[in-house]
Amino acid sequence: MSMTVIHSIAFLFLTAVSCEVSNYSFPENFQFGVATASYQIEGGWNEGGRSESIWDYNLHQNPNLTDDKSNGDIACDSYHKWKEDIEIVKNLGVDFYRLSISWSRILPSALKGSELSTEGVIYYNNIIDELIANNIVPYVTIFHWDTPQVLEFKGGWLNETVIEDYIYYARILFELYGDRVKHWITFNEPHQICEQGYATAEKAPFKTLQGTGDYLCYHHVAIAHGKIYRIYEEEYKPTQKGQVGITIDCVFGAPKTDTEEDKQAAIDYMEFQYGWFAHPILSGNYPPLMIEKIGELSRREGFPKSRLPEFTQDEIKIINGSFDFLGLNHYTTVLCSYGGNYPVPSHRNDLGTIDSIDPSWKPSAADWLWEVPWGLRGLLVYIKDHYNNPPVLITENGWANRGRYIHDVDRINYMKGYLSEVLKAIYDDGCNVIGYTAWSLLDNFEWTYGYTMKFGLVYVDFESENRTRTPRDSYEIYKKIVATKSLQIY
Repeated sequence: MSMTVIHSIAFLFLTAVSCEVSNYSFPENFQFGVATASYQIEGGWNEGGRSESIWDYNLHQNPNLTDDKSNGDIACDSYHKWKEDIEIVKNLGVDFYRLSISWSRILPSALKGSELSTEGVIYYNNIIDELIANNIVPYVTIFHWDTPQVLEFKGGWLNETVIEDYIYYARILFELYGDRVKHWITFNEPHQICEQGYATAEKAPFKTLQGTGDYLCYHHVAIAHGKIYRIYEEEYKPTQKGQVGITIDCVFGAPKTDTEEDKQAAIDYMEFQYGWFAHPILSGNYPPLMIEKIGELSRREGFPKSRLPEFTQDEIKIINGSFDFLGLNHYTTVLCSYGGNYPVPSHRNDLGTIDSIDPSWKPSAADWLWEVPWGLRGLLVYIKDHYNNPPVLITENGWANRGRYIHDVDRINYMKGYLSEVLKAIYDDGCNVIGYTAWSLLDNFEWTYGYTMKFGLVYVDFESENRTRTPRDSYEIYKKIVATKSLQIY
Protein backbone atom coordinates (compact mmCIF):
# COMPACT_ATOMS: atom_id res chain seq x y z
CA MET A 1 0.00 0.00 0.00
CA SER A 2 1.45 3.40 -0.99
CA MET A 3 2.24 6.12 1.55
CA THR A 4 -0.35 8.29 -0.26
CA VAL A 5 -3.12 5.80 0.43
CA ILE A 6 -1.97 5.28 4.02
CA HIS A 7 -2.00 9.04 4.60
CA SER A 8 -5.52 9.38 3.16
CA ILE A 9 -6.87 6.53 5.27
CA ALA A 10 -5.30 7.89 8.45
CA PHE A 11 -6.76 11.27 7.61
CA LEU A 12 -10.30 9.87 7.54
CA PHE A 13 -10.18 9.42 11.29
CA LEU A 14 -8.45 12.69 12.09
CA THR A 15 -11.06 14.73 10.24
CA ALA A 16 -13.90 13.61 12.47
CA VAL A 17 -12.26 15.01 15.61
CA SER A 18 -12.77 18.72 15.07
CA CYS A 19 -15.55 20.42 13.08
CA GLU A 20 -15.65 23.87 14.68
CA VAL A 21 -16.05 26.89 12.39
CA SER A 22 -12.69 28.00 11.05
CA ASN A 23 -11.16 31.41 11.77
CA TYR A 24 -9.40 31.42 8.41
CA SER A 25 -10.51 33.80 5.67
CA PHE A 26 -10.90 32.66 2.09
CA PRO A 27 -8.00 33.54 -0.23
CA GLU A 28 -8.36 36.75 -2.19
CA ASN A 29 -8.66 34.89 -5.50
CA PHE A 30 -11.20 32.35 -4.16
CA GLN A 31 -14.43 32.53 -6.17
CA PHE A 32 -17.98 32.14 -4.85
CA GLY A 33 -20.93 31.20 -7.02
CA VAL A 34 -24.42 29.78 -7.16
CA ALA A 35 -25.86 27.17 -9.52
CA THR A 36 -28.98 26.07 -11.39
CA ALA A 37 -29.75 23.67 -14.25
CA SER A 38 -31.88 24.25 -17.33
CA TYR A 39 -34.53 21.54 -16.99
CA GLN A 40 -34.92 22.22 -13.27
CA ILE A 41 -35.74 25.93 -13.56
CA GLU A 42 -36.61 27.00 -17.10
CA GLY A 43 -40.01 25.61 -17.98
CA GLY A 44 -41.09 26.76 -21.43
CA TRP A 45 -40.68 23.14 -22.41
CA ASN A 46 -42.25 23.51 -25.86
CA GLU A 47 -41.63 27.20 -26.53
CA GLY A 48 -39.22 28.67 -29.06
CA GLY A 49 -39.04 25.42 -31.00
CA ARG A 50 -37.62 23.41 -28.11
CA SER A 51 -38.04 19.63 -28.50
CA GLU A 52 -38.56 17.04 -25.79
CA SER A 53 -35.67 15.95 -23.61
CA ILE A 54 -35.56 12.54 -21.95
CA TRP A 55 -37.14 14.12 -18.87
CA ASP A 56 -40.00 15.69 -20.81
CA TYR A 57 -40.69 12.47 -22.66
CA ASN A 58 -40.59 10.10 -19.69
CA LEU A 59 -42.55 12.31 -17.30
CA HIS A 60 -45.20 13.03 -19.92
CA GLN A 61 -45.50 9.30 -20.51
CA ASN A 62 -45.55 8.38 -16.82
CA PRO A 63 -46.26 11.11 -14.23
CA ASN A 64 -45.88 8.56 -11.42
CA LEU A 65 -42.11 8.66 -11.85
CA THR A 66 -42.00 11.68 -9.50
CA ASP A 67 -43.13 11.87 -5.88
CA ASP A 68 -45.74 14.53 -6.61
CA LYS A 69 -46.62 13.47 -10.21
CA SER A 70 -45.03 16.68 -11.50
CA ASN A 71 -42.66 17.62 -14.31
CA GLY A 72 -40.53 20.52 -15.53
CA ASP A 73 -43.04 21.95 -18.00
CA ILE A 74 -43.17 25.24 -16.07
CA ALA A 75 -40.74 24.69 -13.18
CA CYS A 76 -39.56 28.10 -11.89
CA ASP A 77 -40.63 29.68 -15.19
CA SER A 78 -37.13 31.05 -15.62
CA TYR A 79 -37.67 30.93 -19.37
CA HIS A 80 -39.74 34.07 -18.83
CA LYS A 81 -38.32 35.29 -15.50
CA TRP A 82 -34.61 35.10 -16.30
CA LYS A 83 -34.03 38.81 -15.73
CA GLU A 84 -35.53 38.60 -12.25
CA ASP A 85 -33.32 35.62 -11.47
CA ILE A 86 -30.18 37.41 -12.59
CA GLU A 87 -31.14 40.33 -10.37
CA ILE A 88 -31.35 37.87 -7.45
CA VAL A 89 -27.88 36.57 -8.35
CA LYS A 90 -26.53 40.11 -8.58
CA ASN A 91 -27.93 41.01 -5.17
CA LEU A 92 -26.27 37.94 -3.70
CA GLY A 93 -22.91 39.40 -4.71
CA VAL A 94 -21.37 36.18 -6.01
CA ASP A 95 -18.53 36.12 -8.52
CA PHE A 96 -20.13 33.65 -10.92
CA TYR A 97 -23.35 31.94 -11.89
CA ARG A 98 -23.27 28.33 -13.00
CA LEU A 99 -26.06 27.60 -15.49
CA SER A 100 -26.65 24.85 -18.01
CA ILE A 101 -27.84 25.06 -21.60
CA SER A 102 -30.64 22.87 -22.90
CA TRP A 103 -29.47 20.89 -25.93
CA SER A 104 -33.13 20.57 -27.00
CA ARG A 105 -33.59 24.33 -26.90
CA ILE A 106 -30.53 25.08 -29.05
CA LEU A 107 -30.80 22.12 -31.46
CA PRO A 108 -34.37 20.76 -31.48
CA SER A 109 -33.42 17.96 -33.89
CA ALA A 110 -30.23 17.33 -31.89
CA LEU A 111 -28.35 15.40 -34.56
CA LYS A 112 -25.02 16.41 -36.02
CA GLY A 113 -25.67 18.90 -38.82
CA SER A 114 -29.19 19.83 -37.70
CA GLU A 115 -30.47 23.40 -37.64
CA LEU A 116 -30.36 25.83 -34.76
CA SER A 117 -33.40 27.30 -33.01
CA THR A 118 -33.11 31.07 -33.38
CA GLU A 119 -35.24 31.61 -30.28
CA GLY A 120 -33.07 29.26 -28.25
CA VAL A 121 -29.89 30.98 -29.35
CA ILE A 122 -31.32 34.39 -28.42
CA TYR A 123 -32.54 33.17 -25.02
CA TYR A 124 -29.08 32.11 -23.84
CA ASN A 125 -27.42 35.03 -25.57
CA ASN A 126 -29.58 37.40 -23.52
CA ILE A 127 -28.76 35.60 -20.28
CA ILE A 128 -25.02 35.64 -20.93
CA ASP A 129 -25.05 39.32 -21.89
CA GLU A 130 -27.12 40.23 -18.82
CA LEU A 131 -24.77 38.33 -16.50
CA ILE A 132 -21.72 40.06 -17.92
CA ALA A 133 -23.43 43.45 -17.78
CA ASN A 134 -23.89 42.84 -14.05
CA ASN A 135 -20.27 41.72 -13.50
CA ILE A 136 -21.28 38.09 -12.99
CA VAL A 137 -19.07 35.52 -14.69
CA PRO A 138 -21.04 32.81 -16.55
CA TYR A 139 -19.95 29.21 -15.94
CA VAL A 140 -21.76 27.16 -18.55
CA THR A 141 -22.51 23.45 -18.22
CA ILE A 142 -22.93 22.01 -21.71
CA PHE A 143 -24.81 18.89 -20.62
CA HIS A 144 -26.79 18.51 -17.37
CA TRP A 145 -28.68 15.18 -17.78
CA ASP A 146 -31.13 16.37 -20.44
CA THR A 147 -30.39 14.33 -23.58
CA PRO A 148 -32.77 15.25 -26.43
CA GLN A 149 -35.29 12.40 -26.73
CA VAL A 150 -34.61 12.09 -30.45
CA LEU A 151 -31.11 10.88 -29.52
CA GLU A 152 -32.44 8.53 -26.86
CA PHE A 153 -34.59 6.82 -29.47
CA LYS A 154 -31.26 5.88 -31.08
CA GLY A 155 -29.83 4.55 -27.82
CA GLY A 156 -28.66 7.78 -26.20
CA TRP A 157 -25.33 7.44 -24.41
CA LEU A 158 -25.23 3.72 -25.18
CA ASN A 159 -24.80 4.43 -28.90
CA GLU A 160 -21.34 5.69 -29.83
CA THR A 161 -22.83 7.92 -32.53
CA VAL A 162 -23.95 10.26 -29.74
CA ILE A 163 -20.31 11.32 -29.35
CA GLU A 164 -20.29 13.12 -32.71
CA ASP A 165 -23.75 14.61 -32.01
CA TYR A 166 -22.44 15.98 -28.70
CA ILE A 167 -19.30 17.37 -30.33
CA TYR A 168 -21.41 19.16 -32.94
CA TYR A 169 -23.58 20.66 -30.19
CA ALA A 170 -20.62 21.72 -28.04
CA ARG A 171 -18.85 23.31 -31.01
CA ILE A 172 -21.96 25.39 -31.70
CA LEU A 173 -21.91 26.68 -28.12
CA PHE A 174 -18.24 27.63 -28.39
CA GLU A 175 -18.94 29.47 -31.66
CA LEU A 176 -22.08 31.21 -30.40
CA TYR A 177 -20.96 32.20 -26.91
CA GLY A 178 -17.22 31.51 -26.57
CA ASP A 179 -16.33 35.16 -27.11
CA ARG A 180 -17.95 35.84 -23.72
CA VAL A 181 -18.10 32.49 -21.90
CA LYS A 182 -14.65 31.58 -20.58
CA HIS A 183 -15.56 28.68 -18.29
CA TRP A 184 -17.15 25.53 -19.70
CA ILE A 185 -18.18 22.29 -17.97
CA THR A 186 -18.65 19.44 -20.43
CA PHE A 187 -20.78 17.12 -18.29
CA ASN A 188 -22.49 17.31 -14.94
CA GLU A 189 -22.22 14.17 -12.79
CA PRO A 190 -21.51 11.29 -15.15
CA HIS A 191 -22.24 8.95 -12.23
CA GLN A 192 -25.87 10.02 -12.23
CA ILE A 193 -26.10 10.16 -16.03
CA CYS A 194 -24.83 6.60 -16.38
CA GLU A 195 -25.44 4.66 -13.16
CA GLN A 196 -28.82 6.13 -12.25
CA GLY A 197 -29.90 6.72 -15.85
CA TYR A 198 -28.90 3.46 -17.51
CA ALA A 199 -28.52 0.96 -14.65
CA THR A 200 -30.71 1.61 -11.60
CA ALA A 201 -33.51 3.58 -13.35
CA GLU A 202 -33.48 6.33 -10.70
CA LYS A 203 -33.08 9.05 -13.33
CA ALA A 204 -34.07 9.50 -16.98
CA PRO A 205 -34.00 7.60 -19.29
CA PHE A 206 -34.91 5.06 -16.54
CA LYS A 207 -33.04 2.08 -17.98
CA THR A 208 -32.07 -1.04 -15.98
CA LEU A 209 -28.90 -2.31 -17.62
CA GLN A 210 -26.89 -2.90 -14.47
CA GLY A 211 -23.23 -3.70 -14.79
CA THR A 212 -23.23 -3.10 -18.55
CA GLY A 213 -25.21 -0.01 -19.61
CA ASP A 214 -23.61 2.14 -16.92
CA TYR A 215 -20.06 1.25 -18.00
CA LEU A 216 -20.80 1.68 -21.71
CA CYS A 217 -22.49 5.03 -21.06
CA TYR A 218 -19.51 6.49 -19.23
CA HIS A 219 -17.10 5.10 -21.79
CA HIS A 220 -18.85 7.23 -24.42
CA VAL A 221 -19.14 10.23 -22.07
CA ALA A 222 -15.40 10.11 -21.31
CA ILE A 223 -14.49 9.92 -24.99
CA ALA A 224 -16.89 12.78 -25.84
CA HIS A 225 -15.41 14.86 -23.03
CA GLY A 226 -11.83 14.18 -24.11
CA LYS A 227 -12.49 14.90 -27.77
CA ILE A 228 -14.29 18.18 -27.19
CA TYR A 229 -11.61 19.26 -24.72
CA ARG A 230 -8.93 18.71 -27.38
CA ILE A 231 -11.04 20.49 -30.02
CA TYR A 232 -11.43 23.50 -27.73
CA GLU A 233 -7.74 23.41 -26.81
CA GLU A 234 -6.60 23.37 -30.44
CA GLU A 235 -9.25 25.43 -32.24
CA TYR A 236 -10.89 27.81 -29.76
CA LYS A 237 -8.62 28.38 -26.77
CA PRO A 238 -5.95 30.32 -28.70
CA THR A 239 -8.46 33.10 -29.43
CA GLN A 240 -11.17 32.65 -26.80
CA LYS A 241 -8.76 32.10 -23.88
CA GLY A 242 -11.26 30.01 -21.95
CA GLN A 243 -11.11 26.93 -19.74
CA VAL A 244 -12.86 23.56 -19.97
CA GLY A 245 -13.54 21.18 -17.10
CA ILE A 246 -15.91 18.41 -16.06
CA THR A 247 -18.00 18.05 -12.91
CA ILE A 248 -17.73 14.72 -11.09
CA ASP A 249 -19.90 14.04 -8.06
CA CYS A 250 -18.78 11.94 -5.12
CA VAL A 251 -20.20 10.80 -1.82
CA PHE A 252 -17.12 10.43 0.35
CA GLY A 253 -16.45 6.91 1.61
CA ALA A 254 -14.83 6.57 5.03
CA PRO A 255 -14.05 3.29 6.83
CA LYS A 256 -16.80 2.15 9.19
CA THR A 257 -14.22 1.11 11.78
CA ASP A 258 -10.46 1.32 12.29
CA THR A 259 -9.94 -2.24 11.04
CA GLU A 260 -7.71 -2.91 8.04
CA GLU A 261 -10.65 -4.58 6.30
CA ASP A 262 -12.87 -1.50 6.55
CA LYS A 263 -9.99 0.75 5.51
CA GLN A 264 -9.58 -1.35 2.39
CA ALA A 265 -13.34 -1.23 1.80
CA ALA A 266 -13.14 2.58 1.83
CA ILE A 267 -10.26 2.48 -0.66
CA ASP A 268 -12.29 0.23 -2.96
CA TYR A 269 -15.33 2.48 -2.60
CA MET A 270 -13.39 5.58 -3.64
CA GLU A 271 -11.77 3.80 -6.60
CA PHE A 272 -15.16 2.63 -7.90
CA GLN A 273 -17.16 5.76 -7.05
CA TYR A 274 -14.74 8.63 -7.80
CA GLY A 275 -11.92 6.89 -9.64
CA TRP A 276 -14.28 5.38 -12.22
CA PHE A 277 -14.90 8.88 -13.59
CA ALA A 278 -11.80 10.82 -12.55
CA HIS A 279 -9.03 8.30 -13.21
CA PRO A 280 -9.35 8.27 -17.04
CA ILE A 281 -9.21 12.08 -17.15
CA LEU A 282 -6.45 12.47 -14.57
CA SER A 283 -4.40 9.32 -15.16
CA GLY A 284 -5.40 8.00 -18.59
CA ASN A 285 -7.47 4.89 -17.87
CA TYR A 286 -9.90 3.29 -15.45
CA PRO A 287 -8.46 2.47 -12.01
CA PRO A 288 -6.43 -0.77 -12.10
CA LEU A 289 -8.63 -2.18 -9.32
CA MET A 290 -11.75 -1.73 -11.47
CA ILE A 291 -10.12 -3.22 -14.57
CA GLU A 292 -8.91 -6.27 -12.65
CA LYS A 293 -12.01 -6.89 -10.54
CA ILE A 294 -14.64 -6.37 -13.25
CA GLY A 295 -12.61 -8.43 -15.69
CA GLU A 296 -12.45 -11.36 -13.25
CA LEU A 297 -16.12 -11.15 -12.29
CA SER A 298 -17.15 -10.90 -15.95
CA ARG A 299 -15.20 -14.10 -16.69
CA ARG A 300 -16.92 -15.92 -13.80
CA GLU A 301 -20.31 -14.69 -14.98
CA GLY A 302 -19.76 -16.15 -18.44
CA PHE A 303 -19.18 -12.94 -20.41
CA PRO A 304 -16.82 -13.33 -23.38
CA LYS A 305 -14.92 -10.21 -22.31
CA SER A 306 -14.95 -7.68 -19.50
CA ARG A 307 -18.15 -5.70 -19.00
CA LEU A 308 -15.87 -2.67 -18.53
CA PRO A 309 -15.01 -1.41 -22.03
CA GLU A 310 -11.39 -0.78 -23.03
CA PHE A 311 -10.04 2.52 -24.26
CA THR A 312 -7.81 2.43 -27.31
CA GLN A 313 -4.33 3.94 -26.97
CA ASP A 314 -5.47 6.91 -29.05
CA GLU A 315 -8.48 7.44 -26.76
CA ILE A 316 -6.26 7.28 -23.67
CA LYS A 317 -4.01 9.94 -25.19
CA ILE A 318 -7.02 12.17 -25.91
CA ILE A 319 -8.68 11.74 -22.50
CA ASN A 320 -5.61 11.83 -20.25
CA GLY A 321 -5.17 15.35 -18.85
CA SER A 322 -8.29 16.71 -20.54
CA PHE A 323 -9.13 19.36 -17.96
CA ASP A 324 -8.24 22.91 -16.95
CA PHE A 325 -10.14 22.54 -13.67
CA LEU A 326 -12.09 19.78 -11.97
CA GLY A 327 -15.66 20.42 -10.92
CA LEU A 328 -16.69 18.62 -7.73
CA ASN A 329 -20.25 18.08 -6.50
CA HIS A 330 -20.34 16.86 -2.92
CA TYR A 331 -23.14 16.67 -0.38
CA THR A 332 -22.57 13.85 2.09
CA THR A 333 -20.52 10.90 3.38
CA VAL A 334 -21.05 7.18 4.02
CA LEU A 335 -19.20 4.59 6.10
CA CYS A 336 -17.84 1.61 4.19
CA SER A 337 -17.44 -2.08 4.95
CA TYR A 338 -17.49 -5.18 2.78
CA GLY A 339 -20.82 -6.87 2.14
CA GLY A 340 -24.19 -6.17 0.57
CA ASN A 341 -26.67 -8.14 -1.51
CA TYR A 342 -26.74 -6.65 -5.01
CA PRO A 343 -27.92 -7.78 -8.44
CA VAL A 344 -25.44 -9.78 -10.51
CA PRO A 345 -24.07 -8.17 -12.55
CA SER A 346 -24.13 -4.62 -11.22
CA HIS A 347 -21.70 -1.84 -10.40
CA ARG A 348 -22.39 -2.22 -6.68
CA ASN A 349 -21.79 -5.97 -6.81
CA ASP A 350 -18.53 -5.29 -8.65
CA LEU A 351 -17.58 -2.85 -5.88
CA GLY A 352 -18.60 -5.23 -3.10
CA THR A 353 -19.07 -2.79 -0.23
CA ILE A 354 -22.07 -1.77 1.83
CA ASP A 355 -22.82 1.79 2.98
CA SER A 356 -23.89 2.81 6.47
CA ILE A 357 -24.11 6.01 8.49
CA ASP A 358 -23.28 7.15 11.97
CA PRO A 359 -26.62 7.57 13.82
CA SER A 360 -25.32 10.83 15.29
CA TRP A 361 -25.22 12.48 11.86
CA LYS A 362 -27.95 15.04 11.24
CA PRO A 363 -30.34 13.87 8.47
CA SER A 364 -31.79 16.20 5.84
CA ALA A 365 -35.20 15.86 4.20
CA ALA A 366 -33.53 13.78 1.44
CA ASP A 367 -33.05 10.11 2.29
CA TRP A 368 -29.45 10.15 0.97
CA LEU A 369 -28.08 13.32 2.57
CA TRP A 370 -26.61 13.66 6.07
CA GLU A 371 -24.62 16.56 7.46
CA VAL A 372 -21.00 15.35 7.66
CA PRO A 373 -18.77 18.40 7.08
CA TRP A 374 -15.45 16.62 7.59
CA GLY A 375 -16.25 14.36 4.64
CA LEU A 376 -15.72 17.25 2.23
CA ARG A 377 -12.28 17.92 3.65
CA GLY A 378 -11.51 14.20 3.44
CA LEU A 379 -12.56 14.13 -0.21
CA LEU A 380 -10.47 17.18 -1.09
CA VAL A 381 -7.42 15.63 0.56
CA TYR A 382 -8.10 12.36 -1.28
CA ILE A 383 -8.13 14.18 -4.63
CA LYS A 384 -4.96 16.08 -3.73
CA ASP A 385 -3.08 12.96 -2.63
CA HIS A 386 -4.22 10.70 -5.48
CA TYR A 387 -4.20 13.10 -8.41
CA ASN A 388 -1.35 15.58 -7.89
CA ASN A 389 -3.47 18.36 -6.39
CA PRO A 390 -5.44 19.57 -9.43
CA PRO A 391 -7.44 22.83 -9.28
CA VAL A 392 -10.84 21.91 -7.82
CA LEU A 393 -13.95 24.04 -8.16
CA ILE A 394 -16.74 22.88 -5.86
CA THR A 395 -19.60 23.16 -8.33
CA GLU A 396 -22.42 21.99 -6.03
CA ASN A 397 -22.96 21.68 -2.29
CA GLY A 398 -26.28 22.12 -0.53
CA TRP A 399 -28.92 21.01 1.95
CA ALA A 400 -32.43 19.65 1.50
CA ASN A 401 -35.52 20.52 3.49
CA ARG A 402 -39.25 20.70 2.80
CA GLY A 403 -41.89 23.40 2.81
CA ARG A 404 -41.61 27.18 2.81
CA TYR A 405 -39.11 27.22 5.65
CA ILE A 406 -37.71 30.77 5.27
CA HIS A 407 -35.75 30.67 8.55
CA ASP A 408 -33.56 27.78 7.44
CA VAL A 409 -31.07 27.50 10.29
CA ASP A 410 -30.28 23.91 9.29
CA ARG A 411 -29.10 25.02 5.83
CA ILE A 412 -27.03 27.83 7.34
CA ASN A 413 -25.32 25.44 9.77
CA TYR A 414 -24.66 22.96 6.95
CA MET A 415 -23.17 25.65 4.72
CA LYS A 416 -20.93 27.09 7.43
CA GLY A 417 -19.78 23.65 8.50
CA TYR A 418 -18.83 22.56 4.99
CA LEU A 419 -17.19 25.88 4.11
CA SER A 420 -15.18 25.64 7.32
CA GLU A 421 -13.81 22.29 6.17
CA VAL A 422 -12.94 23.83 2.80
CA LEU A 423 -10.84 26.43 4.61
CA LYS A 424 -9.04 23.73 6.59
CA ALA A 425 -8.40 21.79 3.39
CA ILE A 426 -6.86 24.89 1.79
CA TYR A 427 -4.72 26.12 4.70
CA ASP A 428 -3.96 23.00 6.74
CA ASP A 429 -3.75 20.43 3.92
CA GLY A 430 -2.62 22.50 0.94
CA CYS A 431 -5.56 21.54 -1.28
CA ASN A 432 -5.92 23.54 -4.49
CA VAL A 433 -9.56 24.58 -4.08
CA ILE A 434 -10.34 27.56 -6.30
CA GLY A 435 -14.01 28.18 -5.56
CA TYR A 436 -17.33 27.13 -4.06
CA THR A 437 -20.83 26.99 -5.58
CA ALA A 438 -24.00 26.78 -3.52
CA TRP A 439 -26.76 24.48 -4.77
CA SER A 440 -29.14 25.96 -5.49
CA LEU A 441 -30.13 29.53 -6.23
CA LEU A 442 -33.81 28.58 -6.34
CA ASP A 443 -36.07 25.81 -5.16
CA ASN A 444 -36.63 23.89 -8.36
CA PHE A 445 -37.70 20.64 -9.95
CA GLU A 446 -35.61 18.12 -8.02
CA TRP A 447 -35.89 15.26 -10.48
CA THR A 448 -37.91 12.31 -9.11
CA TYR A 449 -38.58 14.24 -5.89
CA GLY A 450 -40.51 16.73 -8.00
CA TYR A 451 -41.17 19.92 -6.05
CA THR A 452 -41.28 18.24 -2.64
CA MET A 453 -37.57 18.74 -1.95
CA LYS A 454 -36.15 22.23 -1.37
CA PHE A 455 -32.49 23.06 -1.96
CA GLY A 456 -32.90 26.76 -2.72
CA LEU A 457 -31.35 29.75 -1.03
CA VAL A 458 -34.52 31.31 -2.42
CA TYR A 459 -37.98 29.85 -1.78
CA VAL A 460 -40.19 29.55 -4.87
CA ASP A 461 -43.96 29.37 -4.46
CA PHE A 462 -44.95 26.77 -7.04
CA GLU A 463 -48.64 27.29 -6.18
CA SER A 464 -48.37 30.85 -7.45
CA GLU A 465 -48.83 31.58 -11.14
CA ASN A 466 -46.05 34.15 -10.76
CA ARG A 467 -43.71 31.59 -9.13
CA THR A 468 -42.99 34.19 -6.44
CA ARG A 469 -39.40 34.17 -5.14
CA THR A 470 -38.61 34.82 -1.45
CA PRO A 471 -34.99 34.79 -0.21
CA ARG A 472 -34.39 32.56 2.79
CA ASP A 473 -32.17 33.43 5.73
CA SER A 474 -29.45 31.28 4.16
CA TYR A 475 -29.43 33.64 1.16
CA GLU A 476 -28.57 36.56 3.44
CA ILE A 477 -25.93 34.58 5.32
CA TYR A 478 -24.28 33.41 2.12
CA LYS A 479 -24.33 37.01 0.89
CA LYS A 480 -22.35 38.05 3.99
CA ILE A 481 -19.88 35.20 3.60
CA VAL A 482 -19.28 36.16 -0.04
CA ALA A 483 -18.84 39.85 0.84
CA THR A 484 -16.41 39.24 3.70
CA LYS A 485 -14.71 36.03 2.46
CA SER A 486 -15.08 34.89 6.05
CA LEU A 487 -17.32 32.70 8.20
CA GLN A 488 -16.91 35.05 11.16
CA ILE A 489 -19.88 37.15 10.21
CA TYR A 490 -21.63 37.49 13.57
